[in-house]
Amino acid sequence: MTSPHAEPSPDDHPAEAPEAPAANEPPGAARPLDADTIEARVLAAVDAHAPDHERLWIDPAHAATEDFCAIYDEPPEESGNCILVASRTEPRRHVACIVQATRQLDVNKTVRKWMGVRKASFAPPEETTALTGMLPDGVTPFALPEGIPLLIDAPILDLPRVVVGGGSRRLKLAVAPSDLAALPAAHVIEGLSRPMPA
Repeated sequence: MTSPHAEPSPDDHPAEAPEAPAANEPPGAARPLDADTIEARVLAAVDAHAPDHERLWIDPAHAATEDFCAIYDEPPEESGNCILVASRTEPRRHVACIVQATRQLDVNKTVRKWMGVRKASFAPPEETTALTGMLPDGVTPFALPEGIPLLIDAPILDLPRVVVGGGSRRLKLAVAPSDLAALPAAHVIEGLSRPMPA
């Protein structure tokens, strides 16, 4: 389903195309994924796990959550940020976390303790893209690589719907929170977030 207030089609916005290979780049080096490739993988997953979702096609320039909510008149409390967290010591471990845009992820206490590591922090954008195959401001709980747990902040389950990324910067997905909680890697966690600092 396509939202009436969002862009009607991905054709209105050019795909984030791969860069041309550098002259000195070794053969077989990984290239950035284009939006079409990312979205095909994500939409296959969301069709399987959340068949009643809504697809919101947007201007990629407004993919950041704050801009998206302001431009498309979406309530921030119904917008979920999917954030990749990494341990700071080897062996490197990762979890994906979803919290409302109005809340702050508690990385140093709740997430770190759940991971069972001494230190944890937000994964850098480059690492997030390399690991998930998704673009910044588009990371979604759907089609995450196998082996990455998904932690969902418990209050999200009380929402009528939650808007998450679609893998690229031009797509958002509105889904039922219960569909997120039913994902195979999902864990609903109390105290995953805390209020934003004043």
